[in-house]
Amino acid sequence: MLEFLPQEIREGLEAATLRKLKRRSRLRVQLGDAVFPILRMWETGIALDAARTPHLRGLIDIYDGANQIFQCLIVASSVENGEVICEFKRATPVSENAPLDFWRDENAPVAYLPRH
Repeated sequence: MLEFLPQEIREGLEAATLRKLKRRSRLRVQLGDAVFPILRMWETGIALDAARTPHLRGLIDIYDGANQIFQCLIVASSVENGEVICEFKRATPVSENAPLDFWRDENAPVAYLPRH
C-alpha cells in the first residue's frame, strides 16, 4: 500500500516510525563513551539506527537505562532499510553475584549460633 504514496510521504512515514522506536526504547549499546539506542531487540540480534551507528563487531554491552543487562558477541552486521542489523553469537545475562562453582544444599544452615 505504501508503494502508491509519493516518495516524500513514504520517507516522512519511515522517519516518524524511526523517531517513535528511538523514543520508546530504553535499551542502548555502550562502546566506551559512545552510546547507541537500540530500536528493536530479539533473541539472536538487535537493530540500531544506521545514520548514527557504525558497523559493529565484537564484544558489546547492552544497558536498560543505567543497568547492564547483557554482554553480547556480535559476529555479523548488515544495513537494511536504514537499520544496522547485528546478529549475536552469544548474549550472556549480567548477574549481580559471581557464579557458584559448587552445589549449595537447600537445607544447609544459614548461620551458625555461638556457644555460651
